[in-house]
Amino acid sequence: MQSCETSSDSTDDPLSSGLRRKRQPRIVVIGAGLAGLSATKSLLENGFTDVTILEASDRIGGRVQSVKLENATFELGATWIHGSNGNPVYHLAEDNGLLEETTDGERSIGRISLYSKNGVAYHLTNNGQRIPKDVVEEFSDLYNEVYNLTQEFFQRGKPVNAESQNSVGVFTRDVVRKRIKADLDDSETTRRLKLAMIQQYLKVESCESSSHSMDEVSLSEFGEWTEIPGAHHVIPCGFIKIVEILAHSIPESVIQLCKPVKCIHWNQSVSKEIERVADHNSDSPEEDQGYHVLVECEDCEFILADHVIVTVSLGVLKKYHESLFHPGLPEEKVMAIQKLGISTTDKIFLEFEEPFWSPECNSIQFVWEDEAESESLTYPEELWYKKICSFDVLYPPERYGYVLSGWICGEEALIMEKYDDETVAETCTEMLRKFTGNPNIPKPRRILRSSWGSNPNFRGSYSYTQVGSSGADVEKLAKPLPYTESSKTVPMQVMFSGEATHRKYYSTTHGALLSGQREAAHLIEMYQDLLQCRN
Repeated sequence: MQSCETSSDSTDDPLSSGLRRKRQPRIVVIGAGLAGLSATKSLLENGFTDVTILEASDRIGGRVQSVKLENATFELGATWIHGSNGNPVYHLAEDNGLLEETTDGERSIGRISLYSKNGVAYHLTNNGQRIPKDVVEEFSDLYNEVYNLTQEFFQRGKPVNAESQNSVGVFTRDVVRKRIKADLDDSETTRRLKLAMIQQYLKVESCESSSHSMDEVSLSEFGEWTEIPGAHHVIPCGFIKIVEILAHSIPESVIQLCKPVKCIHWNQSVSKEIERVADHNSDSPEEDQGYHVLVECEDCEFILADHVIVTVSLGVLKKYHESLFHPGLPEEKVMAIQKLGISTTDKIFLEFEEPFWSPECNSIQFVWEDEAESESLTYPEELWYKKICSFDVLYPPERYGYVLSGWICGEEALIMEKYDDETVAETCTEMLRKFTGNPNIPKPRRILRSSWGSNPNFRGSYSYTQVGSSGADVEKLAKPLPYTESSKTVPMQVMFSGEATHRKYYSTTHGALLSGQREAAHLIEMYQDLLQCRN
């Protein structure tokens, strides 16, 4: 039987000082998104009692943001549960009855998730013409065939040739164009339409990847992202319900809202500063000895901790890592932050009094005929709207009313965020009139849109493997500080979680949730003897 007593001379054990003080380890979690909440929930369930979440904004959920308007819930952030077989988010939703009102149409299987698998996508040109369905199907088959080729470079270890520049966009555009031009059975008109559709499909792909352009996404690493088998699901009552389930067992006192962090002081080089702050803040400074980390908040409060779990977005790390950590991060981790990619994918919801689209239409896809030979997907600021790839029809109308959901990504999404609602609504209406050929489409009665790029607490939507980065950089981003071979010789002071730290499931809600559980598991293992003694 193992003893719960600790020898006073066990100085080689970084946990021994905490045991001698007979106190629980203090853990600070930065961020109340899915990663932070799942980490905290796991820690509390396993016997940790001194856990605090510091959340910069006035709400929990992070990049999950459900907005209820009248009887419908609209998702400004995460929308779909991607895959069901073994997906922890799916099981949370299923076990708690969140999918009971999900219609069959909202259980879609496929790479691109529309709000309904029912109906037909209308591909319209800027000349107000609908591209024939058979032409769309032929192009879609070709594009998907080439898309499957992009997966093989990682999955089968195929070498990447220099012409592709290791870019998904460059490779896809080049191969699809060559195959279209080699098909002598198509008329010149059909060939031009198919060539124009390449850019539209790449815009959709960019929105899904949350990249400015697929030209920036690494071809050699693209296939490492892993799709969970099973259907994609929409949660009718709102994705925020997943957040609420995770937060339900967390005492309100654990979560501090409107509590932005200014700097995380870590490593032994700041021990004197920790003692100085402890002397200043505590009537019993000796009680504060033995902590490894000092969290400095924007409101000038200093919080001592044994461990800090950082769950902020990659966008925040890119912008603020130099000031957020003292001493600065190791060069290896800084390089990983710089190499990995994150951009902005925004939604634009337009609500109309009556539908102007046909009952079978599930989306309106914008195909610009003048982009048949375009190489770039970057537009002048005044043409930002050309990056809007499509508007999906929200389904079913009995729940949502007559609502379209537009998609825009990259630098143009940031430009869109600068404009007021009136300007964006007017611009989108003009686009819809132009592409449908219907000048009588009324302005929407209401607009709702996201602004993930300009929000200082996120600075982007989700991550991707940028050209020049790899899954190894994701691992480096997730690696705790200080770097050591064993947490038993030097304790983990600063730990990292969030979707960008999950090598297989980056960009997803389940990746974020699992990354939080992963970091909690490290601490549970580290303190298993102490927790067993307390129990």
